[in-house]
Amino acid sequence: MLNPATIVLKNGKDHSLRRRHPWVFSGAIARVKGDTQEGDPVRVEAIDGELLGVGHFSGGGSIAVRMLDFGVNAVLPTAEFWQAKLGNAYQLRQRLRLTGTADTNVFRLVHAEGDGLPGLIIDVYGDVAVVQAHSVGMYRARPEIAAALQVVFGDKLRAIYDKSAETVPGNAVPDAQNGYLFGESTGTEHLVNENGHQFAVDWETGQKTGFFIDQRDNRALLARYSPGRKVLNTFCYTGGFSVYALEAGAELVHSVDSSKKAIALTERNAELSTHADRHAAYPDDVLGFLKNHSAQYDLLVLDPPAFAKHMGARHAALMGYKRLNAAGIAHLAPGGLLFTFSCSQVVSPELFEGAVLAAAIEAGRPARILHRLTQPADHPVSLFHPEGAYLKGLVLAVE
Repeated sequence: MLNPATIVLKNGKDHSLRRRHPWVFSGAIARVKGDTQEGDPVRVEAIDGELLGVGHFSGGGSIAVRMLDFGVNAVLPTAEFWQAKLGNAYQLRQRLRLTGTADTNVFRLVHAEGDGLPGLIIDVYGDVAVVQAHSVGMYRARPEIAAALQVVFGDKLRAIYDKSAETVPGNAVPDAQNGYLFGESTGTEHLVNENGHQFAVDWETGQKTGFFIDQRDNRALLARYSPGRKVLNTFCYTGGFSVYALEAGAELVHSVDSSKKAIALTERNAELSTHADRHAAYPDDVLGFLKNHSAQYDLLVLDPPAFAKHMGARHAALMGYKRLNAAGIAHLAPGGLLFTFSCSQVVSPELFEGAVLAAAIEAGRPARILHRLTQPADHPVSLFHPEGAYLKGLVLAVE
């Protein structure tokens, strides 16, 4: 873009950008110089004309610009920009030893603001990269992103799948469709490895990009506590926690999810573990299942979808977490362990812990915190953008 528009901030509204926070809110804008459309690259200046950085313009919400580069030397995105950003993200995952191993070939390559690319998620499943654009700017940049991925990965990459139709703002891109940006579907089952466990992943029609990579470390922790225990995994999706428990020697594992498709994937992954004889799956609403079944478990997982997408829904979400955890605790045998999670970004760890505390009080069961859990290292949080810390969890010992 030869002549990008310039966003001029109000006096005193430049402090957050000088601290490298990646969002410019609409209320901070004094004026716009030039013409700009949703998703265009723009320059951002202080009131005195100093260049503060460049980013993608988002005209339809409270976040008006998502920053891509900061400072007086910031440049608009080019092929070299995308290669450098994606190369940096890949090198970090290499240093984390998440690449090049037979045990694990599933990892998150780009975690939006955590990797300096707001609005972009890229997950890698073996030799396939799955791209999700959460902003119009990133959606429009998909060809450049796909080209850069091929440079960074070389012949290690067989295909790139775009899964943005569900995440890009629909009012701005009403005709968005998922599909391959590079390569094509093999038409066969997609099998990947995580910590030595094999999983079938459906990135074409499954939730998110196909697998909840952010629970990898927490699944490994659950495996430590699973031998000989009766385990209930709720909101199981593809059965990640279930497989880890089975492989670790759980006495039995029950999996519950309201989606019949998720249950089918869970049953398939249990078969891949070779311990399907100790597993049973139930296509049911979780609260309904907990209400209608009286079985007691030694270890219980509560990993629901986000209860709150925005601040206005936070109070209702907290009440939902309280109700769910009280129901879960009631199904724990004395001395049982509860793995409970929230992926609602607007619910802080302190608020979530308060909701679980209220649930334990309601259930009348003493409980001790053994672990406070979060997202793994391939879901990094920028020091300048603490809002990127979305996953929080607790492991409780319940008497």
